[in-house]
Amino acid sequence: MNKRKRFLVLIALGAGLFSGFSQAKKIAASENDFYKTEMNNLHSAIESNFHDNASGYYFVDLDPAKRETKFGHKREYSWLWALCAMFEATNEIEKVDKKSHLVDNIFKSMQPYYDPAPPKPGYGEYIVKLSKGQRYYDDNQWIGITALDIYERNGKKSYLDLGKSMYDFMMTASDNALGGGLYWRENDFETKNTCSNGPGILVALKMYKALKDKKYLDNALRIYNWTNEKLQTPAGLFYDNIKVKDGTIGEAIFSYNTGTMLQSNVYLYEITGDKKYLERAVKIADSSLSYFYGGDKFRDGYWFNAVLLRGYQHLLKHNKDLKYISGFKKCLDHALKENKNEKGLFAAHDGVYNLVEHGGMLEILARFAYLEDHYKLAK
Repeated sequence: MNKRKRFLVLIALGAGLFSGFSQAKKIAASENDFYKTEMNNLHSAIESNFHDNASGYYFVDLDPAKRETKFGHKREYSWLWALCAMFEATNEIEKVDKKSHLVDNIFKSMQPYYDPAPPKPGYGEYIVKLSKGQRYYDDNQWIGITALDIYERNGKKSYLDLGKSMYDFMMTASDNALGGGLYWRENDFETKNTCSNGPGILVALKMYKALKDKKYLDNALRIYNWTNEKLQTPAGLFYDNIKVKDGTIGEAIFSYNTGTMLQSNVYLYEITGDKKYLERAVKIADSSLSYFYGGDKFRDGYWFNAVLLRGYQHLLKHNKDLKYISGFKKCLDHALKENKNEKGLFAAHDGVYNLVEHGGMLEILARFAYLEDHYKLAK
């Protein structure tokens, strides 16, 4: 074989090898983008099915018969909670797809819910001009958590200001009944709930991280200690609420309450360096894994589970054991296989889930899109 022919053969072999390598890379990329593809598909399905282009609002449920009537008004549009779910979900999408630019639009969608009433401005449960209702402390805390996460990510001061405003509003829920803690909703003094204390700790800790003002850490620790004393189960999970009148415990156990307290411990470990908080976080994670993910189906709603996933993902920074993510993944994969309908939305035994659950699933998929890109997840 002359030199020219040998050269051409080598080029051909090289081209074949490169083509094969490129194809292998494409297959690997496709396999690694499974959850990212599911994330993008669900986001498109939500925008197509829940977003009302005429009004600019989101629908609360696809089925008009399931849309709530309250205070004599038909509430066909989303309550604030669902937009809180979408706010966090789009924030997680932006971490995976930095060019998506979604959170600002969701934040704009929440502004019709803004209620500047004293003692501190906050967001109401529904569109104020259509049907003014109550203000829930936890709704505002979810907004604060996301806002401060966005600020930490991109440094946009308007989101720090939003986080501080949510902190100021939530602290109006504090008094000395039962020795401390935060109420669940404004002007309702019946219960103090883990769902308003757990996220309250997170808002205060994230404010401390942002500003290094000790009052935020002090208040976070006060709420943290109270919640552990009053609402933690013997197994390390968390009850739903405690009645102020007689101290009776509402013994329901939900994944999101465990999630906020798990993540609170991780933040406290990072801030203080005290290993007891990391040990507590691991204990909570172990208890929650067997309780919530011992089978192959989610025990409660998608959004509740999204909040627990936040804690698992945060814990990974300090505990590399993927068993918590793997247990969660088993339930997620079951839902993707069994619960998705022809519209790309997720159905349960009672029909199509509402917007808050779709926001929760969207956050879960965004977080798994990140995880599959940074960790080797079990098939």
